[in-house]
Amino acid sequence: MPSFDVIIIGAGVAGYVAAIRAAQLGLKTAIVEISKTLGGTCLNTGCIPSKALLNSSHHFMFAKHGSAEHGVVVGDLKLDLAAMLKRKDKTVAQLTGGVAFLMKKNKVTTYFGHGVIEKPGFVNVKKADGASESLEAKHIIIATGSVPMALPFAPADGRVIVTSTEALSFEQVPGSLVVIGAGAIGLELGSVWARLGAKVDVIEFLPRIAVGFDADVSTALQKSLAAEGMKFHVDTKVTEVKVDGGRATVRATGKDGSELKFEADKVLMAVGRKPNLGGVAPESLGLTLDDKGCIKVDAHYRTNLPGVYAIGDIIAGPMLAHKAEEEGVACAEIIAGKAGHVNYDVVPNVIYTYPEAASAGIGEDQAKAEGRAVKVGKFPFKASGRALASDSSEGFVKIIAEAKTDRVLGAQILSPAASELIAEVVTLMEFHGSAEDLARTFHAHPTLSEATKEAALAVGGRAIHA
Repeated sequence: MPSFDVIIIGAGVAGYVAAIRAAQLGLKTAIVEISKTLGGTCLNTGCIPSKALLNSSHHFMFAKHGSAEHGVVVGDLKLDLAAMLKRKDKTVAQLTGGVAFLMKKNKVTTYFGHGVIEKPGFVNVKKADGASESLEAKHIIIATGSVPMALPFAPADGRVIVTSTEALSFEQVPGSLVVIGAGAIGLELGSVWARLGAKVDVIEFLPRIAVGFDADVSTALQKSLAAEGMKFHVDTKVTEVKVDGGRATVRATGKDGSELKFEADKVLMAVGRKPNLGGVAPESLGLTLDDKGCIKVDAHYRTNLPGVYAIGDIIAGPMLAHKAEEEGVACAEIIAGKAGHVNYDVVPNVIYTYPEAASAGIGEDQAKAEGRAVKVGKFPFKASGRALASDSSEGFVKIIAEAKTDRVLGAQILSPAASELIAEVVTLMEFHGSAEDLARTFHAHPTLSEATKEAALAVGGRAIHA
């Protein structure tokens, strides 16, 4: 029986990063993946393919609506969706192939099949051809990720009612698309197809889109996305989804009790994701779960089973690839006897629309709700020379600092470059920096990051350019 120091079940971001770090630390490591390729949801059907389509669709939208203002006149503009999807698939293949290379480079043994913990210390791999193999390990890490959720009365059929996976590969632009859920997945994929010509209606049960961001951010983001052609119905509850003749009828109820009806070629279920246990541990083992179906772990990612750990979407916390990655590193280091650590107070959150919305730490609304005394600095990109020159002047930067100490508690950014700009604030917060520290840091001119400096200056009422 092959024996290892560590076996990881699941080769998504959490799993393959844990495998690499464990191998770097001298641990004999194996990884088990049920799919045909490594990389998990993020690389295959999530983060990467969606960003490829967001990038391509933005180019199409720019050519159609924005290029003339720059003196770039496009004549007979056509959409070649097949080519766009081919580019997306090529990007995915390159990255999943890269992960396979990294496994070989770091001498991680890869098994393809369904990994099941027979008992602590033993994993059985059931392969596609029906064969199985048992493996032994001192430590087992569960990293099986998450899967899309659906409304109980409207399960996805993969054709008309779809999840994010199918919405990445429509063979033609739907004439009409109803998106149920206005979180990151719904907004990003709704935006892709709206840019390419679909009539998109977004239905959100909560009072506003992008919940988790401050109200001023979500309101401004909704205005920008509406300009792309997306129509929003917030405070609205979906009551029925019926499929007939290859099309769907969606019925919903507004806050005022009004009845709404939508006819659609496609319905995208974007109501969230749930942990993917995937039969990784039989009930007889008694693996403890919380009330949301997540595996319970302690501060060192240990489950209630001896020698069994869990990381990523399968445990509590935001279901984000970068959070999973950091847990993979920390868990491997802990197993190797080192001080692995994740600072959950500074996990960035991003919606990759145009403009992007990014946040880290606590927002202004949360601070006020908790009764915390804070100072807030805000700077609009319309006052940024680089933003204006780059046609990127939508949005603003907002810094939230503790009133007494000036320590930065959080930031929220709405900008085409928000996902990049938030990293500076995350770094500052990791070292308990103040708004004054950020305000007195050099920023090259002209850059979009100057807006972050100006927002920090604005915390003390000293913004120069606004």
